[in-house]
Amino acid sequence: MTPNPRKDAYAEAGVDIAAGNEAVSRYKEVTQGWRHPGQLDAIGGFGGLFRIPGEDGRALVASADGVGTKILIAAEMRRYDSVGGDLVNHCVNDILVVNATPLFFLDYFAVGKLEPQVAAEVVRGCFEACRKNNCALLGGETAEMPGLYAPGHFDLAGTIVGIVDTKSVPDPNDVQPGDAIVGLPAHGLNTNGYTLARKLISPEEYHARFDGTTFGDALLAEHPSYYNDVRAIQRVAKVNAMSHITGGGLLENVPRTLPQTVKAVFEQSRWQIPPLFVELCKRGNLQHEERYRTFNMGIGYTLIVPLADAARAIEAVPGAKIVGWIEARRGDEPAVIVHPARPLDTSGSFDTSG
Repeated sequence: MTPNPRKDAYAEAGVDIAAGNEAVSRYKEVTQGWRHPGQLDAIGGFGGLFRIPGEDGRALVASADGVGTKILIAAEMRRYDSVGGDLVNHCVNDILVVNATPLFFLDYFAVGKLEPQVAAEVVRGCFEACRKNNCALLGGETAEMPGLYAPGHFDLAGTIVGIVDTKSVPDPNDVQPGDAIVGLPAHGLNTNGYTLARKLISPEEYHARFDGTTFGDALLAEHPSYYNDVRAIQRVAKVNAMSHITGGGLLENVPRTLPQTVKAVFEQSRWQIPPLFVELCKRGNLQHEERYRTFNMGIGYTLIVPLADAARAIEAVPGAKIVGWIEARRGDEPAVIVHPARPLDTSGSFDTSG
C-alpha cells in the first residue's frame, strides 16, 4: 500500500493556501458576467483600480486586508498598538504595488467584549502608522459581538484608498529577461505565516530569550511600510514591476505581477535569512517549497528593474539587495524558482556562503 503523502505543514496547522487560490479562481468565475465601466482591472491583484469619473488619466486604488492570527500573539502578550500599525503598513504596501499614493484608511475592530482601553491602543497604532504614511484615518467600525469571539480575542481589518496616474501603473509586459530583482528586507513574519508559527512556538516561550530579543518580540516585529524605500528607488531606477510578499511567500506573490513569458529566479545566498525563520523551518521540518510559500523568508517586497539600474537601486535604500533575476519561461516551467543555499547545518543555521 502506498503511504499517504505528507501534507503541507501550513495546511496541517489549519491554513490551506491551495484552497485560498481556488477560492480566488471561483470569485473570478462568479464576477465574469458584469463589469462596472469604471473598473480598470480584474479581481486578484494587490489592489483594485477604479477610474475617477471625469478624469481619464487618474484612478483610485483600493485594498482591504487583516493582520491574521498575529493578533492572537498580541492578545496573549497584551500588546495592542503594534498590530494597528502592521495593518496600515500592509495595506499601504498592497496599493504601492500599482504605484499608488495612499489617501485615506478605515479600520474595523471586532470583539466579543469591548475593553475601551484595548480598542484605543489598537486605533492609536493605526493612527500613528497613517500619520507616518501621510494617510488620513477617516474612521471605521467598532463591533461588539458576544459569543462570536472568545474572551480577550478580537479581529482587526482595514480598507485603504489611494490614487495613481494610470500612465504610471507598472506594465508587466515591461519585464524582460535579464532584469534584476531587488529585495527589500522584512523585519520578521510581517503579517503572514502566524498560524504555523504559533503551532511551532508556544505562548509559554514568548518571553524566552532568542537571538538578543525574545520569541514574543521577534514574532511581533513590525510589518514595515515600504513606501519611502520604493519612492527612493524610483528616483534612480526604472521599476518594471513590484510585489508585496504576503501570504503565499515569494512563490505565490511574485508571479502576480509578471507576464506569462518570464520567470523569476531567486538565489538565496544573496540575502541573509533572519534567525526566526531558521528556527521555524527547523522546528517544522519544512521542505524547500514550504518555506518559500509559507513565509517571506526575509524579503518583504520586490522590485524588478533593468540590470543597468540595479546598482543605483540598492544604493538608494539601506538593506536592499539584488536577490535574483528574470529569465525567459518555457512551457510549464514554474513562474518562480528559488535556488537554495546549503541546507540547515547541525547548528541550525543556514549556510549562505555558497
